[in-house]
Amino acid sequence: MSDQACNVLILCTGNSARSILGEAILARLGEGRIASFSAGSKPKGEPHPAALRLLARKGIDTARFRSKSWNEFTGPGAPRIDIAITVCGNAAQEACPVFMGAPIKAHWGLPDPADVTGDEAQVDAAFEATWQALGARVRAFLALPFERMAPSDIAASLNEIGEMEGAA
Repeated sequence: MSDQACNVLILCTGNSARSILGEAILARLGEGRIASFSAGSKPKGEPHPAALRLLARKGIDTARFRSKSWNEFTGPGAPRIDIAITVCGNAAQEACPVFMGAPIKAHWGLPDPADVTGDEAQVDAAFEATWQALGARVRAFLALPFERMAPSDIAASLNEIGEMEGAA
C-alpha cells in the first residue's frame, strides 16, 4: 500500500443497500485512511429507501449516494481501486460480481436487507442489522496495519473478516 488513502470499492449486484451502507461506514470510520466507493454489476438505479432512512438516522448526508455501475471504476479517469470487497450473500444463491483488474479482492457476504418484507419497522431493523455487521467488519479491517502489509496478507485478513458472525 502507498502513503495515499486506500481506495476501497464495495460491490454488490444492485448497489442499492449493502454496498451503499458499506461505502458510508468506510467513509465515516476510515476517514483519512480510506476513500470509499460502491458500485453494482446490475445497479438498481437508486439507493433503497430504507438505506437512505438509515443513513439519515445516523447523521450521514445522503446526497452523495447513488446506485451506479462498476463500469465507472474501470475506464480512464476512474479512481485507482486498491481493494474490491463483495458483500452479496452467495449462500442465498445470489450471484456476486467479480471486479476485473488488479485490486486485492475479498468477500464479506451478508443477507440482503432489501429482500426483507413487512412493515417499515421490520425493514428498517434488517437494514440496522446489516449496518451493525458491516460496521464490525470495517472496524476489524481498520484495526489492521494494512498500509504496511503485503497484498496477500491483506487479502487473507479481509477474507477472514468476511467470515465474522452474520456472514451469508
